[in-house]
Amino acid sequence: MVTQTRERMLATNRLNRSLLGVLSLIAGVTVFSLQDLVLKFISGEYPLHEAMTVRSLVAIPCLLLLLKFEGGIRLLSTPRWKIHLGRGAIMFFAYTFYYLALAALPIATCTAIWFAAPLFITALSVVVLKEQVGWRRWLGIVAGLLGVLIMLRPGSSLFAWASLLPLCAALGYSISMTIARKTGGVDAASAMAFYANLAFCAGALVLTAIFGSGAFATSGDASLGFLTRSWVWPTAFDLGLMMSTGVVAGLGITLLTNAYKVARGSVVAPFEYTAMVWGVLNGWLFFGDWPDATAWLGIAIIIGSGLYVLYRDKVRSASTSSP
Repeated sequence: MVTQTRERMLATNRLNRSLLGVLSLIAGVTVFSLQDLVLKFISGEYPLHEAMTVRSLVAIPCLLLLLKFEGGIRLLSTPRWKIHLGRGAIMFFAYTFYYLALAALPIATCTAIWFAAPLFITALSVVVLKEQVGWRRWLGIVAGLLGVLIMLRPGSSLFAWASLLPLCAALGYSISMTIARKTGGVDAASAMAFYANLAFCAGALVLTAIFGSGAFATSGDASLGFLTRSWVWPTAFDLGLMMSTGVVAGLGITLLTNAYKVARGSVVAPFEYTAMVWGVLNGWLFFGDWPDATAWLGIAIIIGSGLYVLYRDKVRSASTSSP
């Protein structure tokens, strides 16, 4: 009787932790969708490096607060700080590509192509981490990349070079996540995020030094214009929007970190795809963008294949852990 009661309590605790993890992840994804909305909104008047500099500076106190809750400033004392900075540099390039794509493409398109990342992560796990991936997951990866091709529409009159940017972003993000898995998660997530933010800040300042004067400014392409435009003194409202992305970054990282801390990854990871809902809704409500039939087909294939790969990973983990 005591054993049964204890098992029920453990089951209830697991359920509550899973629910908390799912809610934290959905909240984190929702918060990050606001960042995409802000950056797309300002992409026609301000340069990306200006927005990223403001974002990185505002994120510093947010991440220091997160460090305090996780264990204090001592968490930054790690022999792997160079690895974290290098990983942050890769993430900087990945997100730069993604943000530049937002200036030229609908949010839903950028989000959908970005979700090639879980497929890349699975493929990289074979090469870098020497993990075993069965033929079913390889089939899911191939199907997902087919969905990406449908979204890219190579060879058609609707193809835009900017659609390659979120694909490059997904690959860069996958490399950074693979590095994180390779290092074994020894350091606190807040410390890793802090070093990544330092790399973001340094990268934004380098871009500012190159393009801030406007010497290379161009107006012929939305993405290139967002990159090469000179610094513009923002209005109070627009500065507030830029600063909000720093708060979003700190809060979003906290929520996503908490999601994967309190619940199993196989439980919460599928809810990453709620970002697609926000991508479609924000694009439609604020910019009048609505995916056409071909785009919906690509979205469905990418999401379906990603969920299938996650499902097969869950099945494999369950079979290897069973006695």
